[in-house]
Amino acid sequence: MVPINSFNKLIEIGSYEECRATADWLLEHTQVRPTVGIVCGSGLSALGDMLKDPQVFKYCDIPNFPHSTVRGHAGQLVFGTLKGKPCVCMQGRFHLYEGYPIQKITLPMRVFKLMGVKTMIMTNAAGGLNQDYKVGDVMIIKDHINLPGFAGVNPLCGPNDDRFGVRFPCMSDAYDRELQQLAHNVAAELGFSNFLRDGVYCVLGGPSFETIAECRMLHRLGGDAVGMSTVHEVIAARHAGMRCFAMSLISNRSVMDYDSREKANHEEVLETGQQRAKQMEVLVSTMVARLDGDENEDKNSS
Repeated sequence: MVPINSFNKLIEIGSYEECRATADWLLEHTQVRPTVGIVCGSGLSALGDMLKDPQVFKYCDIPNFPHSTVRGHAGQLVFGTLKGKPCVCMQGRFHLYEGYPIQKITLPMRVFKLMGVKTMIMTNAAGGLNQDYKVGDVMIIKDHINLPGFAGVNPLCGPNDDRFGVRFPCMSDAYDRELQQLAHNVAAELGFSNFLRDGVYCVLGGPSFETIAECRMLHRLGGDAVGMSTVHEVIAARHAGMRCFAMSLISNRSVMDYDSREKANHEEVLETGQQRAKQMEVLVSTMVARLDGDENEDKNSS
């Protein structure tokens, strides 16, 4: 084989051909034709265990898929049904700090699109910048601030393939407002409104947690929570015309005071996820049950 240079390798990562090959392989190995995709964040893999008649694929066995390296991420795709809806669930996602190119991190979104997914539901664990938030609150993401994007780290960099989406996609509607309202309606019925919030999610590259000065800056910019994931997936999913809903489990309060002795740590993230996971499972499953064919279609896609 003739080796190709690093520039061509970068361009080919996440290409239509690579994603099509992965989607075709998965379609050949499962009878499920998912219309809903779910991404589980740190400590929230139990969401994938809700699927009935599950068919599991380790990431390492899927052609072109990266491998999850983070503790608390199972590293597998689960196909099955949730409340009668065909779904695919990522138990574990990929991050910039794992060393993957951003096009590789978001490859699953494009694969899901080619498999027929219409709606993406994403979860993550995040630090609370908003001082009114408590550990264990769940924040519905209404908007995001993409700090890596300010430096040109965006999954859509490089040549655009119109088979996925337009060159300059709108992001003012990145998080579907109807799905946000559905979440609030369901939460009210379940008695979960007391820990549900709405806010802006800030993404950083990680893996180090934020400094006090960085937290103060992000809060002043309008951020309510901060983490290291989700935004890049949302950008790729919206580019491909899928509807997106995302929520953050507030696993720790970001340190804003130089006199504080609090320290963010991954163990706290996982522990908080375990405590709130059951209620998030019920919330997500009830939302999925109320999705129908028309509701799954992106009203703004061309």
